[in-house]
Amino acid sequence: MTTQNKTRRDFLKTSGLMTAGAVAATYAPSSWMVHAAGSDLMKVAVIGAGGRGSGAAVDCINAGGNVKIVAVADAFENKAKGAADRINKAGKEKADIKPDNIFWGLDAYQKAINAGVDMVIIAGPPGFRPQHYEAAIKAGKHVMMEKPVCVCAGGFRKVMATNKLADEKGLKVVVGLQRHHQASYQEGINDIAEGKYGDVTLLRVYWNGGGIWNRSREEGMTEMQYQVNNWYHFAWLSGDNIAEQHIHNIDIGNWVVSAILKKEGADWAHPVEANGMGACTTRGYDGKKTQGQIFDAHFVEFTYENGLKMFSQCRHQPNTFSNVNEYFHAVKEPKGRPVSARGQIKLQHGNPYVQEHYILQQAIVNGTKHNEGWYGAISSMTATLGRMATYSGKVIKWDDLVTKGQDMFPPDINWNTRPPVVPDANGFYPIPVPGKYDPFTAKA
Repeated sequence: MTTQNKTRRDFLKTSGLMTAGAVAATYAPSSWMVHAAGSDLMKVAVIGAGGRGSGAAVDCINAGGNVKIVAVADAFENKAKGAADRINKAGKEKADIKPDNIFWGLDAYQKAINAGVDMVIIAGPPGFRPQHYEAAIKAGKHVMMEKPVCVCAGGFRKVMATNKLADEKGLKVVVGLQRHHQASYQEGINDIAEGKYGDVTLLRVYWNGGGIWNRSREEGMTEMQYQVNNWYHFAWLSGDNIAEQHIHNIDIGNWVVSAILKKEGADWAHPVEANGMGACTTRGYDGKKTQGQIFDAHFVEFTYENGLKMFSQCRHQPNTFSNVNEYFHAVKEPKGRPVSARGQIKLQHGNPYVQEHYILQQAIVNGTKHNEGWYGAISSMTATLGRMATYSGKVIKWDDLVTKGQDMFPPDINWNTRPPVVPDANGFYPIPVPGKYDPFTAKA
């Protein structure tokens, strides 16, 4: 083995790319079972009562630890109560959400954090995540946080500062970029980093599909209530589909480059610039029943510090080419191949959504350092970089956007706060126009 390969292997062991034996040794089931046999019950609150929040609660339960879901919070009363009922039924003895621990409203997250819990699952609309994450870490809670963890430069700066605080407090953080806990991706990126295919020459990542839900305005809703309920269709809340879904694929590109360059933690690899194009042509925004202001297609050319390019496609357009995957080209694979691979790595759970909770629970019990907030924030900011490139039609530098980009989240938010975007007299919201949109003020 060469000295270079030894160095790579050392990096892989610290970044989650390990052999089956190393994984089993590091995350031995017996250590958690000893904890489960004692009295150290870990109480968990869920913030964000949609499908992913409820799903993450069940994944937490299925990871096998001595956990109990005891609180739930959501912006809306019916969603909070509905999620509590679903989780209680699914969790059986591992869920006991009493009526006094069901919270709703824009301040409900803080009440759930204060409900005597040890860990928090954060799964509300992405625009809220920097605020919710900061509050949980300041309160001394371990965190499982869905992706993206931020949708703007201001949110990124807040999450990065909170990551530092989490490390200082010894708190454990997992982010819902579950491919990191999927054996096929660990195996594939291990092979790439070990040089099996020679130097990587190009990355291509895709999330192309048919579309997403759009919720109608309900009678009596304030403008803020409507946007929070229909959050996917407002960039300040979702980050557009390039962040909300395509982040999974973009994150794989960052992971590949990080493995090649041996980067980890706050030094996780990211593009240094982006240029791209996009538009909104098929979402059917009519100013009445169907409203919103995000694009339905993005194409971005990302450039990394070593000159490597990543071509990124995402769209919500029916009857078009669909693909959700990641590919790399290399000297020995000039035609390209998928990043994921089938190999020898075996994990405790075949379901990566459950495996990520298992890893979090193990880190808490064993007292091992674990903070996925670093790569979660950097990949979320990479998606934001791409969005600002497509919205503006300009070449955007990472350092410029990180330092100069605004915080899109309103201060002192309540149900009567004016949102960052509002409709015109005909009910239409401002859709970004390339050549006019300012990526640093997030305004046309």
